[in-house]
Amino acid sequence: LFTARLSRQHNDANILVMGGRVIGVGIALEMVDLFLTTPFDGGRHELRVNQID
Repeated sequence: LFTARLSRQHNDANILVMGGRVIGVGIALEMVDLFLTTPFDGGRHELRVNQID
């Protein structure tokens, strides 16, 4: 859950990848919910993200 949240907050990620044989259904659903509801923090992370665009 930690990486799903930080990937949105710090990297403005738009793709979430999970191992189907490694992640249980309950954790997977929590990860998706957290990923979809976590906003991008911007600020100090925005410069780095804008370099990708």
